[in-house]
Amino acid sequence: MSGSLPFYQKNHRHYDRGYRNKETASKMSQYQSSSSSSSSRYFAGSSTSATSSSRGLRVSSHSGLEESRLSPIPKRTKPTYLAVDKENQIIGYVIPIFRGSQEFATGFSDTEESRVRDMARRDLFSSGLEMERSELISRKEAMRESADRICLNKRIHDQEEHSKRMNEDSLMHPPEFVIKPRSHTVWEKQCVRLHCTVTGWPNPRVVWYKNNVAIESIANPGKYKLESKYSVHSLDINRCDFDDTAQYHVSAMNSKGELSAFASVVVKRFKGEVDEYMPAPRHGPVSEYGVTFQTHIVDKFGVSFGREGETMSLGCTVVIYPSLHRYQPEVQWYKDGVLLSPSKWYQMHWSGDRATLTLAHLNKEDEGLYTLRVTTKSGYETYSSYVFVRDSDAEMEGAPGAPLDVRCLDANKDYIIVTWKQPAVDGGHSILGYFVDRCEVGTNHWIQCNDTPVKFARFPVTGLVEGRSYVFRVRAINNSGMSHPSRVSEPVAAMDPGDRARLRGTSAPWTGQIIVTEEEPAEGIVPGRPLELQVTEATKNYVVLSWKPPGEKGLEGVRYYVEKCVSGTDTWQRVNTEIPVKSPRFALFDLAEGKSYSFRVRCCNPAGVGEPSDPTEATTVGDKLDIPSAPSKVVPIRNTDTSVVVSWVASSDAKELVGYYIEGSIVGSNVWEPCNNKPVNVTRFICHGLMTGEKYVFRVRAVNAAGLSGFSPESEPVEVKAAIASPAPPFGISVLECVRDSMVLAWKQPSFIGGADISGYFVDYREVVDGVPGKWHEANIKAVSERAYRVSDLMENRKYQFQVRAANMAGVGIPSLPSDTFPCKEWTIAVPGPPHDLQVREVRNDSLVLLWKPPVYQGRDAVNGFYIDIKEEDAPVEAWRSVNNKATEKTYMKIKNLKEGEVFVFRVRAQNKAGVGKTSEVTEPVSAVTKPGTNEISVAVDDDGIISLNFECCDLTPDSKFVWSKNYEEITDASRLTMETKGNKSKAVFNTPAEEDIGIYSCIVTHTDGASSSYDLSEQELKRLLEVSHDHKFPIIPLKSELAVELLEKGRVRFWLQAEKISADGKVDYVFNENLISQGEKYKMNFDKSTGVIEMIMESLTPADEGTFTFRLKDGKATNQSSLVLIGDVFKGLQKESEFQMKEWVRKQGPHFIEYLSYEVTPECCVLLKCKVGNVKKETSALWYKDGREIKADEHLGFTEGVLKLEIAQISKKDSGVYEVVLKDDRGKDTSKLNLTDQGFKDLMNEVFSFIANSSTPLKITSTDEGIRLYTFVNFYNDLLQVTWHYKDSAISFSDRIKSGVVGEQLWLQITEPTEKDTGKYAIEFHDGKGGLRRTVELAGQAFDDAFAEFQRLKSAAIAEKGRARVAGGLPDVVTIQEGKALNLTCNISGDPVPKVTWLKNDREITSDDHCILKFESGKFASFTITAVNTSDTGKYSILVKNKYGTESGDFTVSVFIPEEAAGKKK
Repeated sequence: MSGSLPFYQKNHRHYDRGYRNKETASKMSQYQSSSSSSSSRYFAGSSTSATSSSRGLRVSSHSGLEESRLSPIPKRTKPTYLAVDKENQIIGYVIPIFRGSQEFATGFSDTEESRVRDMARRDLFSSGLEMERSELISRKEAMRESADRICLNKRIHDQEEHSKRMNEDSLMHPPEFVIKPRSHTVWEKQCVRLHCTVTGWPNPRVVWYKNNVAIESIANPGKYKLESKYSVHSLDINRCDFDDTAQYHVSAMNSKGELSAFASVVVKRFKGEVDEYMPAPRHGPVSEYGVTFQTHIVDKFGVSFGREGETMSLGCTVVIYPSLHRYQPEVQWYKDGVLLSPSKWYQMHWSGDRATLTLAHLNKEDEGLYTLRVTTKSGYETYSSYVFVRDSDAEMEGAPGAPLDVRCLDANKDYIIVTWKQPAVDGGHSILGYFVDRCEVGTNHWIQCNDTPVKFARFPVTGLVEGRSYVFRVRAINNSGMSHPSRVSEPVAAMDPGDRARLRGTSAPWTGQIIVTEEEPAEGIVPGRPLELQVTEATKNYVVLSWKPPGEKGLEGVRYYVEKCVSGTDTWQRVNTEIPVKSPRFALFDLAEGKSYSFRVRCCNPAGVGEPSDPTEATTVGDKLDIPSAPSKVVPIRNTDTSVVVSWVASSDAKELVGYYIEGSIVGSNVWEPCNNKPVNVTRFICHGLMTGEKYVFRVRAVNAAGLSGFSPESEPVEVKAAIASPAPPFGISVLECVRDSMVLAWKQPSFIGGADISGYFVDYREVVDGVPGKWHEANIKAVSERAYRVSDLMENRKYQFQVRAANMAGVGIPSLPSDTFPCKEWTIAVPGPPHDLQVREVRNDSLVLLWKPPVYQGRDAVNGFYIDIKEEDAPVEAWRSVNNKATEKTYMKIKNLKEGEVFVFRVRAQNKAGVGKTSEVTEPVSAVTKPGTNEISVAVDDDGIISLNFECCDLTPDSKFVWSKNYEEITDASRLTMETKGNKSKAVFNTPAEEDIGIYSCIVTHTDGASSSYDLSEQELKRLLEVSHDHKFPIIPLKSELAVELLEKGRVRFWLQAEKISADGKVDYVFNENLISQGEKYKMNFDKSTGVIEMIMESLTPADEGTFTFRLKDGKATNQSSLVLIGDVFKGLQKESEFQMKEWVRKQGPHFIEYLSYEVTPECCVLLKCKVGNVKKETSALWYKDGREIKADEHLGFTEGVLKLEIAQISKKDSGVYEVVLKDDRGKDTSKLNLTDQGFKDLMNEVFSFIANSSTPLKITSTDEGIRLYTFVNFYNDLLQVTWHYKDSAISFSDRIKSGVVGEQLWLQITEPTEKDTGKYAIEFHDGKGGLRRTVELAGQAFDDAFAEFQRLKSAAIAEKGRARVAGGLPDVVTIQEGKALNLTCNISGDPVPKVTWLKNDREITSDDHCILKFESGKFASFTITAVNTSDTGKYSILVKNKYGTESGDFTVSVFIPEEAAGKKK
């Protein structure tokens, strides 16, 4: 059978049955066959055992089966095979697990029970087959009888439920799960669906939860899919992974109640499978094969401070060596030693080289020691640091901080005990108590649980709905107000622990166990007495009892009654008379405070109520927990420059101690700040975040549920500074000079000086003989302050080693490593020895300053210069290069043009006349990076003109000092400079700045990481500073504008100026001709100090006001003044303008002209006279006049929108004159005139001419039969328009051959009989009194040829037209004549040559005869005569004249009538 299994199930425990014994396997196979046949017989349509388990039925594990077979004590069961919920609704079938023959007998009828007991008496080692067969028969009969009873009960129950729901009051009902979600075990990367069917009215709202956290599909797109259709609700989980292994539950809620159903999902992965989404197998060495991983945690997070509500991220960089591809260490985060798991509060991230923990929405519960643990195959590394969380700002000043750590200690169906911890901050007023709020899970509605504040940090919440889940929060209150609410508690269900355990029975299938739930107890057995009854908690508000169930078996359905008795009486009163409790724990309320009670408990089941337990001792109702006593002996100890270690003696006899709060205060401030906002349960704590250099005192108080203790006595003051230690050893010992019996040594300062200044150095030496060092000897007994020392009393030509120790106030440090072996042999070289004591200062991104001391050994001659060498740290020796090509005489140099971020080393060489000497020791590597917080020396000039250099250091330590130097030599002469230091700022003040102060000033701060800066005070800079100093000593109020004058309305005169900046104490004196003037009727002064505007207003100017006006300003020491001279023509002009403005104001009180009369020429060359008026009303009249005569209305008078208009359509000389408009009403009148005579009319016409000229079209060429014509068109032509025609830029003299003229809007120039001499450039010039306008055309080349050809053609056509034969007239169209009458018609004939005349009748030529006489006389007259017409003469006649230029005809019709016929026709 195993061979037919899929490969991934062969090694799976659920499919491998090898662990069963043969007997069990045989029994299981028979049982499965029999149960399947019996279930199909009696329960048609029943599902398999897997289906039953999916509906939440109680089943037993196979391992439990074996145990029952081996157990000598059988367990009672009641066979029931239909699974029902608490509403007695059938939800599935149960297949019970049988543990022995006695187990099945219980609950049967008497006959059946005796039969089964007889079977049980058989030998256990007899034939198993017969026993199993008998058990099978008994089981079938019992199942049949039980099924019949259950079916009958089910029908009765359905009938009752139907009746209830038909009742109008029962239409609304709480949610019910028709089908509950079932648990699943799936393979990784498979999809799973949880579904359920819910009924209820109103329709329930369904929410899915994972580990009590609501699932939101939007927040996890593609992972979860929620659907709800036709009361069927489903949750789809896509591509399951290990994180999806959890307990899921669905909550259905409406106005009638809430119900939840639970299911679990277990995700498993076969060991032999390779997951493509998991890291691929590593190829290469791992730790199991000899590779040892080295883990280093760098870039660490330090002590962190946050505030409630903020988000904080903690991160470290992890370096693992060797780095193997795809190797991932195990990264874990701990808080106070407890492993953290991802949640809505904690988010972990691992990027491959950096571990990050994000604390979302900080609360005080998050305060604590956070530890990062990185585990590899070779071990683990950890790093820890503390996180402090301060209270958020209170909504009301003085309100306390929020409580913290809200938890639910005890949960039953009718109460939940909520506990919390008191806050460290009370807002300056004692906390009056706490309010507890509850919120049902799935809603946002918070309800306050207690009407009055409770002081005890524990409260039982009642009034809960059984089965529903709640979260809680707590708020503190004092006299100032309410605190922010605490972080909400974890969800907890209001149900008895027994019910909760049953619900949790199927919630953890991944444990590999199947929970066995016993069936209901046997009938007829009364339970025994409860055991170990005790009062576990007693306060003035409630008492909590707990006990143990009776020892007998079959007590799964037992309930309990609680009874109380007042001490001194024998009367027992049952507390829970209506509903017995299921769990062995109960809370009693409404007890009289101060009274004593005893309690006892009875068990009950359907068989009856058992005997009571032993009563408890008398318990007095009241708070049993006392507030702890205050701690004592608070001792602070220096730790770092921002922290202090505080220890204390614990509170004596403190019960249920929660922890301690520590507070600190700067000495003398009397302001106490909490050092921790979460209680600590130790007696030693490191208080961080203190101010360096300040002195603090500390106090501690204890806290438990009853409250906070009093404060401990204050500690002794302690200064916040790093603890002092002895310095590290010096290093880099070198020889500066050597003579016969002495050597000069130099060394480098220790990297760590121990938190205090080094007071000196001690040098030891020892002789080395044949490579064997001897005993150390002290070279100096008194410490030397310099880092160079001459060791005397040595032996020439001997070899020595040296060691140096540094000392500070903490003691003498350990010695340095022994130096190299140096021979004591006198130097005789000519060049100098090495410089020493190289120091690097003022390190920036692109520069630094290098200082050194000259060599001790000068050589043959004195040192006259130095060379500085530089190279990158990792560069080879050949990379040394010189910074300066010319030797410098100074012992310092600023090295520029460094590459940012590069690491350099330096050395110095000295030279004399003999050459360049030995190189110095190489400096320590220096990175060209400007450190954060680096400041530069700034120069300042105060209000008194004092010049100072200022330097600020942000990394100051308590022992730091500011050391000022000039040209990098410490300043000791106080006559030139005065140094002042306050806090982290230092100032060097120049006493009397002069040329001797020129130089480079630098400042270095000791006990820092090289904080230093310099300032180059050059001659030009000193000169500038002296000028600024003078301005500050004698300040001037700057002015934005000098004193000016302007005219206001009514002709008032305003004198004003504006100061750039002036304080509230500024003053102004107003002076006229050196006399102070003040506020009065004539002068109105105003001084706006916010804007600096100063003004003086005069109503008018009189001759007496001619003179000089001055404003004098004074603001503290600063002064200024500005004057304005108003004399002579300037004053008269201003006075005249003032008077005019006054008149204008008077004029504008009535109807007046805003814009006076003017003219405008329209594009149509019409002249529009217009003016704009204001302050008019209906009664205001406007009259137009020309030359004193009123203009009639038909002369286009208009008056709209405050504008008067008069249009002159075609202006001419007759329109010249003086135009006037008069506005008047009862308030007055105003007049405006426009002179359009002489020059005014000429200017108007020039503007008209300009419009005409601009409207002209380009000059064009055309031909006539007389010659060539040039022409242009204008939109409007005026007879006064003057134009000039030009030929080759010369005015044309007109003659009979060349003429000009105007036809309508066409202006033309006619050239008669043109010749080649007439070719050239022609132009017409329009005169408008200004520049005029000229239009040109080129009559030459092809243009002339075309025009001339056209002229010839037109000329010929004209000649031909003139000589063409014509019938000039005289012939009628129709001639009606009476028969017998004579007809004579004559017409004129023209043409050259004389045309030939032909007469036609009905298109046929006729000739002259006696009847029809045809004549053509003088070549001009043709006559047609019929002497006596008759009817035959009726017809169409035509005369045709013809010559060489053409032919023309004239037609007429002759109608002959007889008189009688005419008369007859009339009749």
